[in-house]
Amino acid sequence: MPNAPFRVVIIGGGIGGLCLAQGLKKAGVDVAVYERDRTPSARLQGYRIHINPRGSRALHECLPPRLYDAFIATVGKSGGGYGFFDEWLRELLFVENYGANGKPDPIDSHKSVSRIALRRVLLDGLEDVVHFGKEFARYEEASDGRIVAHFGDGTSATGDVLVGADGGNSRVRRQLLPHAERVDTGILAVAGKVALNDEVRALLPPKLFVGPASVMAPKGLGMFVAVHEFDRGPARLVGPLGDDGSAGLPKGLLFDDTQDYAMWAFTARREKYGFRRAPEGMDGSALRDAVLSMTEGWHPRLRDLVQKADPSTVTPLPIRSSVPVERWETKNVTLIGDAIHSMTPMRGIGANVALRDAALLCHNLVAADRGEKPLLAAIGDYEGEMVRYGFEAVRASMKAAQQATSENAVALAVAKCAFRLINSVPPLKRVVFGGMGDG
Repeated sequence: MPNAPFRVVIIGGGIGGLCLAQGLKKAGVDVAVYERDRTPSARLQGYRIHINPRGSRALHECLPPRLYDAFIATVGKSGGGYGFFDEWLRELLFVENYGANGKPDPIDSHKSVSRIALRRVLLDGLEDVVHFGKEFARYEEASDGRIVAHFGDGTSATGDVLVGADGGNSRVRRQLLPHAERVDTGILAVAGKVALNDEVRALLPPKLFVGPASVMAPKGLGMFVAVHEFDRGPARLVGPLGDDGSAGLPKGLLFDDTQDYAMWAFTARREKYGFRRAPEGMDGSALRDAVLSMTEGWHPRLRDLVQKADPSTVTPLPIRSSVPVERWETKNVTLIGDAIHSMTPMRGIGANVALRDAALLCHNLVAADRGEKPLLAAIGDYEGEMVRYGFEAVRASMKAAQQATSENAVALAVAKCAFRLINSVPPLKRVVFGGMGDG
Protein backbone atom coordinates (compact mmCIF):
# COMPACT_ATOMS: atom_id res chain seq x y z
CA MET A 1 0.00 0.00 0.00
CA PRO A 2 1.43 3.44 -0.90
CA ASN A 3 2.56 5.67 1.91
CA ALA A 4 0.10 8.32 3.02
CA PRO A 5 1.03 11.84 1.89
CA PHE A 6 3.21 13.62 4.39
CA ARG A 7 3.96 17.21 5.36
CA VAL A 8 7.33 18.89 5.00
CA VAL A 9 8.24 21.75 7.35
CA ILE A 10 11.10 23.98 6.20
CA ILE A 11 12.86 26.31 8.62
CA GLY A 12 14.29 29.30 6.74
CA GLY A 13 13.16 31.24 3.68
CA GLY A 14 16.48 31.77 1.93
CA ILE A 15 17.41 30.62 -1.57
CA GLY A 16 17.66 26.90 -0.77
CA GLY A 17 14.55 26.70 1.41
CA LEU A 18 12.36 28.58 -1.07
CA CYS A 19 13.64 26.58 -4.05
CA LEU A 20 12.81 23.37 -2.18
CA ALA A 21 9.35 24.71 -1.30
CA GLN A 22 8.69 25.63 -4.93
CA GLY A 23 9.68 22.16 -6.10
CA LEU A 24 7.56 20.38 -3.49
CA LYS A 25 4.53 22.55 -4.18
CA LYS A 26 4.95 22.00 -7.92
CA ALA A 27 4.87 18.23 -7.25
CA GLY A 28 1.79 18.48 -5.02
CA VAL A 29 3.58 17.79 -1.72
CA ASP A 30 2.21 19.53 1.38
CA VAL A 31 4.90 22.01 2.47
CA ALA A 32 5.21 24.99 4.81
CA VAL A 33 8.12 27.42 5.27
CA TYR A 34 8.73 29.26 8.53
CA GLU A 35 10.91 32.36 8.27
CA ARG A 36 12.06 34.57 11.14
CA ASP A 37 11.98 37.77 9.04
CA ARG A 38 8.82 39.69 9.83
CA THR A 39 8.06 40.72 6.25
CA PRO A 40 8.99 39.61 2.72
CA SER A 41 11.07 42.78 2.25
CA ALA A 42 13.15 42.36 5.41
CA ARG A 43 15.91 40.43 3.64
CA LEU A 44 16.12 42.60 0.53
CA GLN A 45 19.83 43.29 0.62
CA GLY A 46 23.02 42.06 -0.92
CA TYR A 47 24.72 41.84 -4.27
CA ARG A 48 24.67 39.75 -7.42
CA ILE A 49 24.79 35.97 -7.31
CA HIS A 50 26.61 33.80 -9.82
CA ILE A 51 24.32 30.98 -10.92
CA ASN A 52 26.29 28.20 -12.58
CA PRO A 53 24.85 25.53 -14.91
CA ARG A 54 24.08 23.15 -12.05
CA GLY A 55 22.28 25.87 -10.09
CA SER A 56 20.36 26.90 -13.18
CA ARG A 57 19.28 23.32 -13.80
CA ALA A 58 18.10 23.03 -10.19
CA LEU A 59 15.97 26.16 -10.56
CA HIS A 60 14.57 24.89 -13.85
CA GLU A 61 13.68 21.60 -12.19
CA CYS A 62 11.98 23.11 -9.14
CA LEU A 63 10.28 26.24 -10.47
CA PRO A 64 7.06 26.31 -12.48
CA PRO A 65 7.79 27.37 -16.07
CA ARG A 66 6.44 30.91 -15.63
CA LEU A 67 8.73 31.50 -12.65
CA TYR A 68 11.77 30.12 -14.40
CA ASP A 69 10.98 32.56 -17.21
CA ALA A 70 10.73 35.33 -14.61
CA PHE A 71 14.13 34.30 -13.26
CA ILE A 72 15.62 34.47 -16.75
CA ALA A 73 14.11 37.96 -17.16
CA THR A 74 16.15 39.19 -14.17
CA VAL A 75 19.44 37.72 -15.37
CA GLY A 76 22.21 40.16 -16.26
CA LYS A 77 24.16 40.22 -19.49
CA SER A 78 27.46 39.02 -18.01
CA GLY A 79 28.08 35.33 -17.46
CA GLY A 80 30.03 34.45 -20.57
CA GLY A 81 33.32 33.91 -18.79
CA TYR A 82 35.60 34.58 -15.84
CA GLY A 83 38.78 36.62 -15.81
CA PHE A 84 41.94 37.03 -13.75
CA PHE A 85 43.90 40.30 -13.71
CA ASP A 86 46.83 41.63 -11.73
CA GLU A 87 46.59 44.78 -9.63
CA TRP A 88 47.48 46.87 -12.69
CA LEU A 89 44.54 45.43 -14.66
CA ARG A 90 46.81 43.39 -16.91
CA GLU A 91 44.95 40.32 -18.11
CA LEU A 92 46.35 37.04 -16.83
CA LEU A 93 43.62 34.70 -17.99
CA PHE A 94 40.09 34.81 -19.33
CA VAL A 95 38.01 31.63 -19.46
CA GLU A 96 34.97 31.66 -21.75
CA ASN A 97 31.82 29.84 -20.68
CA TYR A 98 30.16 29.63 -24.08
CA GLY A 99 29.13 26.33 -25.58
CA ALA A 100 30.17 24.79 -28.85
CA ASN A 101 27.87 27.03 -30.89
CA GLY A 102 29.36 30.16 -29.36
CA LYS A 103 26.22 31.01 -27.39
CA PRO A 104 25.20 30.21 -23.81
CA ASP A 105 22.52 27.56 -23.36
CA PRO A 106 19.34 29.11 -21.87
CA ILE A 107 19.36 26.58 -19.02
CA ASP A 108 22.75 24.90 -18.86
CA SER A 109 24.84 28.08 -18.60
CA HIS A 110 26.36 30.59 -16.21
CA LYS A 111 24.21 33.54 -15.18
CA SER A 112 24.43 36.70 -13.07
CA VAL A 113 21.35 37.59 -11.04
CA SER A 114 20.48 40.09 -8.33
CA ARG A 115 20.04 38.40 -4.95
CA ILE A 116 16.95 40.53 -4.35
CA ALA A 117 15.40 39.68 -7.69
CA LEU A 118 16.03 35.96 -7.21
CA ARG A 119 14.39 35.92 -3.79
CA ARG A 120 11.42 37.83 -5.17
CA VAL A 121 10.97 35.19 -7.86
CA LEU A 122 11.33 32.36 -5.35
CA LEU A 123 8.66 33.88 -3.09
CA ASP A 124 6.14 34.25 -5.90
CA GLY A 125 3.18 31.92 -5.54
CA LEU A 126 4.16 30.83 -2.03
CA GLU A 127 1.88 33.26 -0.19
CA ASP A 128 0.01 30.33 1.37
CA VAL A 129 3.22 28.44 2.14
CA VAL A 130 5.64 30.94 3.72
CA HIS A 131 4.91 32.11 7.27
CA PHE A 132 6.85 35.20 8.37
CA GLY A 133 7.77 36.33 11.88
CA LYS A 134 8.44 32.75 13.01
CA GLU A 135 11.75 32.45 14.85
CA PHE A 136 12.64 28.79 15.26
CA ALA A 137 13.55 27.77 18.82
CA ARG A 138 13.78 23.97 18.89
CA TYR A 139 12.20 20.77 17.64
CA GLU A 140 11.04 17.60 19.34
CA GLU A 141 9.93 14.17 18.19
CA ALA A 142 6.26 13.46 18.90
CA SER A 143 5.02 10.08 20.12
CA ASP A 144 3.88 9.20 16.60
CA GLY A 145 7.36 9.87 15.18
CA ARG A 146 6.46 13.19 13.57
CA ILE A 147 8.53 16.30 14.24
CA VAL A 148 7.20 19.34 16.10
CA ALA A 149 8.95 22.67 15.49
CA HIS A 150 8.57 25.24 18.26
CA PHE A 151 8.83 28.98 17.64
CA GLY A 152 9.70 31.95 19.81
CA ASP A 153 6.12 33.26 19.83
CA GLY A 154 4.85 30.08 21.50
CA THR A 155 3.36 28.53 18.38
CA SER A 156 4.41 25.24 16.79
CA ALA A 157 4.20 23.34 13.52
CA THR A 158 4.16 19.59 12.97
CA GLY A 159 5.43 17.67 9.98
CA ASP A 160 6.71 14.30 8.94
CA VAL A 161 9.97 15.89 7.80
CA LEU A 162 11.79 18.94 9.20
CA VAL A 163 14.33 20.62 6.90
CA GLY A 164 16.83 23.09 8.35
CA ALA A 165 17.42 25.72 5.68
CA ASP A 166 18.21 28.38 8.26
CA GLY A 167 21.69 29.43 7.17
CA GLY A 168 25.17 29.33 8.65
CA ASN A 169 23.95 29.94 12.21
CA SER A 170 21.37 27.17 11.89
CA ARG A 171 19.56 26.31 15.11
CA VAL A 172 18.32 23.10 13.51
CA ARG A 173 21.93 22.03 12.94
CA ARG A 174 22.92 22.90 16.50
CA GLN A 175 20.29 20.53 17.82
CA LEU A 176 20.71 17.78 15.22
CA LEU A 177 24.53 17.89 14.98
CA PRO A 178 25.86 19.79 18.01
CA HIS A 179 29.41 18.77 17.10
CA ALA A 180 29.25 20.38 13.64
CA GLU A 181 31.30 23.58 13.72
CA ARG A 182 31.36 26.75 11.62
CA VAL A 183 34.55 28.73 12.09
CA ASP A 184 35.89 32.18 11.26
CA THR A 185 38.61 31.80 8.63
CA GLY A 186 40.31 35.03 9.70
CA ILE A 187 39.61 36.56 6.28
CA LEU A 188 37.56 39.73 5.96
CA ALA A 189 35.99 41.01 2.75
CA VAL A 190 34.78 44.57 2.29
CA ALA A 191 32.31 44.97 -0.57
CA GLY A 192 30.68 47.93 -2.28
CA LYS A 193 28.82 48.80 -5.44
CA VAL A 194 28.69 51.65 -7.93
CA ALA A 195 25.92 52.76 -10.30
CA LEU A 196 27.04 51.89 -13.81
CA ASN A 197 27.16 55.18 -15.71
CA ASP A 198 29.40 56.10 -18.66
CA GLU A 199 32.19 57.28 -16.38
CA VAL A 200 32.26 54.00 -14.47
CA ARG A 201 32.04 51.95 -17.66
CA ALA A 202 35.18 53.68 -18.91
CA LEU A 203 37.09 52.51 -15.83
CA LEU A 204 36.54 48.82 -16.47
CA PRO A 205 38.27 46.40 -18.85
CA PRO A 206 35.91 45.38 -21.70
CA LYS A 207 36.00 41.72 -20.64
CA LEU A 208 34.37 42.61 -17.32
CA PHE A 209 31.20 43.15 -19.35
CA VAL A 210 31.44 39.52 -20.47
CA GLY A 211 32.02 38.05 -17.02
CA PRO A 212 33.36 38.83 -13.52
CA ALA A 213 37.02 38.75 -12.56
CA SER A 214 39.45 38.29 -9.71
CA VAL A 215 42.38 40.63 -9.11
CA MET A 216 45.48 38.77 -7.93
CA ALA A 217 47.70 41.15 -5.98
CA PRO A 218 50.82 40.77 -3.80
CA LYS A 219 50.89 40.64 0.01
CA GLY A 220 47.84 38.41 0.33
CA LEU A 221 45.45 41.00 -1.10
CA GLY A 222 42.78 40.43 -3.71
CA MET A 223 39.61 41.80 -5.20
CA PHE A 224 36.55 40.43 -6.97
CA VAL A 225 34.94 42.75 -9.54
CA ALA A 226 31.67 42.15 -11.40
CA VAL A 227 29.21 44.03 -13.55
CA HIS A 228 25.46 43.51 -13.37
CA GLU A 229 23.68 44.76 -16.47
CA PHE A 230 20.12 43.79 -17.23
CA ASP A 231 19.60 42.14 -20.58
CA ARG A 232 16.38 44.00 -21.31
CA GLY A 233 16.74 47.15 -19.29
CA PRO A 234 15.68 47.32 -15.62
CA ALA A 235 14.06 44.06 -14.53
CA ARG A 236 10.34 44.06 -13.85
CA LEU A 237 10.09 42.07 -10.66
CA VAL A 238 7.27 39.73 -9.77
CA GLY A 239 6.03 38.55 -6.42
CA PRO A 240 4.12 39.35 -3.27
CA LEU A 241 5.81 42.73 -2.82
CA GLY A 242 4.03 44.25 -5.81
CA ASP A 243 4.24 43.96 -9.57
CA ASP A 244 5.86 47.36 -10.00
CA GLY A 245 9.09 46.12 -8.42
CA SER A 246 9.20 48.91 -5.85
CA ALA A 247 6.39 48.53 -3.32
CA GLY A 248 7.71 48.36 0.21
CA LEU A 249 11.35 48.70 -0.78
CA PRO A 250 13.62 51.03 1.20
CA LYS A 251 15.01 53.72 -1.07
CA GLY A 252 18.61 52.53 -0.84
CA LEU A 253 17.70 48.99 -1.85
CA LEU A 254 15.74 49.98 -4.95
CA PHE A 255 19.14 50.61 -6.58
CA ASP A 256 19.84 46.90 -6.60
CA ASP A 257 17.01 45.95 -8.94
CA THR A 258 16.38 48.96 -11.14
CA GLN A 259 19.87 50.07 -12.16
CA ASP A 260 22.90 48.48 -13.76
CA TYR A 261 25.84 48.45 -11.38
CA ALA A 262 29.39 47.31 -10.78
CA MET A 263 30.43 45.69 -7.53
CA TRP A 264 33.78 45.03 -5.90
CA ALA A 265 34.81 42.92 -2.94
CA PHE A 266 38.28 43.40 -1.46
CA THR A 267 39.74 40.53 0.59
CA ALA A 268 42.59 40.25 3.08
CA ARG A 269 43.39 38.68 6.41
CA ARG A 270 41.52 40.58 9.08
CA GLU A 271 44.67 41.74 10.89
CA LYS A 272 45.96 43.47 7.76
CA TYR A 273 43.24 46.09 7.93
CA GLY A 274 44.53 47.40 11.24
CA PHE A 275 41.04 48.17 12.54
CA ARG A 276 40.91 49.30 16.15
CA ARG A 277 37.30 48.27 16.50
CA ALA A 278 34.99 45.68 14.98
CA PRO A 279 34.39 46.46 11.29
CA GLU A 280 30.75 45.42 11.68
CA GLY A 281 30.23 48.65 13.63
CA MET A 282 32.02 50.95 11.16
CA ASP A 283 30.30 53.12 8.58
CA GLY A 284 30.74 52.61 4.86
CA SER A 285 33.00 55.61 4.33
CA ALA A 286 35.53 54.37 6.90
CA LEU A 287 35.53 50.88 5.39
CA ARG A 288 35.97 52.28 1.89
CA ASP A 289 38.88 54.46 3.07
CA ALA A 290 40.54 51.40 4.59
CA VAL A 291 40.38 49.61 1.23
CA LEU A 292 41.80 52.68 -0.54
CA SER A 293 44.73 52.82 1.87
CA MET A 294 45.49 49.13 1.28
CA THR A 295 45.40 49.44 -2.52
CA GLU A 296 48.00 52.17 -2.90
CA GLY A 297 50.09 51.25 -5.91
CA TRP A 298 47.19 49.53 -7.67
CA HIS A 299 45.86 50.77 -11.01
CA PRO A 300 44.12 54.16 -10.58
CA ARG A 301 41.02 52.81 -12.29
CA LEU A 302 40.55 50.14 -9.64
CA ARG A 303 41.01 52.71 -6.91
CA ASP A 304 38.55 55.03 -8.63
CA LEU A 305 36.01 52.22 -8.68
CA VAL A 306 36.42 51.79 -4.93
CA GLN A 307 36.25 55.55 -4.36
CA LYS A 308 32.99 55.86 -6.31
CA ALA A 309 31.14 53.27 -4.23
CA ASP A 310 28.08 54.61 -2.43
CA PRO A 311 29.05 54.41 1.29
CA SER A 312 25.60 53.00 2.10
CA THR A 313 26.48 49.91 0.03
CA VAL A 314 29.93 49.29 1.55
CA THR A 315 29.70 46.31 3.88
CA PRO A 316 32.13 44.15 5.91
CA LEU A 317 31.78 40.43 5.22
CA PRO A 318 33.60 38.13 7.67
CA ILE A 319 34.43 34.90 5.84
CA ARG A 320 33.33 31.79 7.71
CA SER A 321 33.32 28.12 6.78
CA SER A 322 31.85 24.86 8.03
CA VAL A 323 34.15 22.11 9.26
CA PRO A 324 33.34 18.86 7.40
CA VAL A 325 31.69 16.20 9.55
CA GLU A 326 31.27 12.46 9.11
CA ARG A 327 27.98 11.04 7.89
CA TRP A 328 25.40 10.94 10.69
CA GLU A 329 22.46 8.66 11.47
CA THR A 330 19.53 9.54 9.23
CA LYS A 331 16.42 10.88 10.91
CA ASN A 332 13.39 12.72 9.62
CA VAL A 333 15.27 15.96 10.31
CA THR A 334 17.77 17.06 7.69
CA LEU A 335 19.69 20.12 6.46
CA ILE A 336 20.37 21.98 3.23
CA GLY A 337 22.64 24.81 2.09
CA ASP A 338 24.65 26.88 4.53
CA ALA A 339 22.91 25.15 7.42
CA ILE A 340 25.23 22.18 6.85
CA HIS A 341 28.00 23.15 4.40
CA SER A 342 28.63 26.88 4.69
CA MET A 343 31.65 27.78 2.58
CA THR A 344 33.84 30.74 1.67
CA PRO A 345 32.71 32.77 -1.37
CA MET A 346 36.06 32.45 -3.14
CA ARG A 347 34.76 29.95 -5.70
CA GLY A 348 31.33 31.54 -6.04
CA ILE A 349 29.44 28.25 -5.67
CA GLY A 350 27.69 28.42 -2.28
CA ALA A 351 24.27 29.40 -3.60
CA ASN A 352 24.55 26.82 -6.37
CA VAL A 353 25.31 24.02 -3.94
CA ALA A 354 22.25 25.06 -1.89
CA LEU A 355 20.11 24.94 -5.05
CA ARG A 356 21.57 21.52 -5.87
CA ASP A 357 20.59 20.38 -2.36
CA ALA A 358 17.06 21.69 -2.86
CA ALA A 359 16.56 19.89 -6.17
CA LEU A 360 18.05 16.62 -4.88
CA LEU A 361 16.08 16.62 -1.63
CA CYS A 362 12.93 17.58 -3.52
CA HIS A 363 13.40 14.62 -5.88
CA ASN A 364 13.81 12.22 -2.96
CA LEU A 365 10.91 13.59 -0.89
CA VAL A 366 8.59 13.47 -3.89
CA ALA A 367 9.57 9.82 -4.38
CA ALA A 368 8.76 9.12 -0.72
CA ASP A 369 5.46 10.95 -0.96
CA ARG A 370 4.50 8.80 -3.95
CA GLY A 371 5.42 5.59 -2.11
CA GLU A 372 8.38 4.89 -4.39
CA LYS A 373 10.81 4.57 -1.46
CA PRO A 374 10.59 4.69 2.36
CA LEU A 375 10.89 8.17 3.85
CA LEU A 376 14.08 7.53 5.83
CA ALA A 377 15.66 5.83 2.83
CA ALA A 378 14.78 8.87 0.70
CA ILE A 379 16.37 11.26 3.21
CA GLY A 380 19.37 8.95 3.63
CA ASP A 381 19.95 8.83 -0.12
CA TYR A 382 19.89 12.62 -0.21
CA GLU A 383 22.25 13.00 2.75
CA GLY A 384 24.74 10.46 1.43
CA GLU A 385 25.14 12.34 -1.84
CA MET A 386 24.90 15.83 -0.32
CA VAL A 387 27.58 15.20 2.30
CA ARG A 388 29.97 14.06 -0.45
CA TYR A 389 29.60 16.96 -2.87
CA GLY A 390 28.76 19.55 -0.21
CA PHE A 391 31.93 19.10 1.79
CA GLU A 392 33.99 18.72 -1.38
CA ALA A 393 32.80 22.25 -2.18
CA VAL A 394 33.64 23.41 1.35
CA ARG A 395 37.19 22.11 1.04
CA ALA A 396 37.68 23.54 -2.44
CA SER A 397 36.35 26.94 -1.34
CA MET A 398 38.62 26.97 1.70
CA LYS A 399 41.62 26.14 -0.46
CA ALA A 400 40.73 28.98 -2.81
CA ALA A 401 40.41 31.37 0.14
CA GLN A 402 43.81 30.37 1.51
CA GLN A 403 45.42 30.78 -1.90
CA ALA A 404 43.79 34.18 -2.42
CA THR A 405 45.18 35.53 0.85
CA SER A 406 48.57 33.82 0.76
CA GLU A 407 51.63 36.09 1.06
CA ASN A 408 53.86 33.60 -0.78
CA ALA A 409 55.35 35.85 -3.47
CA VAL A 410 56.97 32.95 -5.33
CA ALA A 411 53.69 31.03 -5.55
CA LEU A 412 51.91 34.15 -6.82
CA ALA A 413 54.54 34.74 -9.49
CA VAL A 414 54.36 31.11 -10.63
CA ALA A 415 50.55 31.25 -10.76
CA LYS A 416 50.60 34.42 -12.85
CA CYS A 417 53.08 32.91 -15.30
CA ALA A 418 51.02 29.74 -15.57
CA PHE A 419 47.83 31.72 -16.18
CA ARG A 420 49.48 33.77 -18.94
CA LEU A 421 50.76 30.60 -20.60
CA ILE A 422 47.39 28.87 -20.43
CA ASN A 423 45.66 32.01 -21.69
CA SER A 424 47.82 31.95 -24.81
CA VAL A 425 46.86 28.36 -25.70
CA PRO A 426 43.05 28.11 -26.09
CA PRO A 427 42.90 24.29 -26.32
CA LEU A 428 44.89 24.01 -23.09
CA LYS A 429 42.65 26.59 -21.45
CA ARG A 430 39.55 24.56 -22.29
CA VAL A 431 41.09 21.41 -20.82
CA VAL A 432 42.33 23.05 -17.60
CA PHE A 433 39.40 25.37 -16.86
CA GLY A 434 36.52 23.84 -18.80
CA GLY A 435 34.43 23.18 -15.69
CA MET A 436 35.46 26.17 -13.60
CA GLY A 437 32.67 27.47 -11.41
CA ASP A 438 30.34 24.55 -12.04
CA GLY A 439 30.51 23.44 -8.41
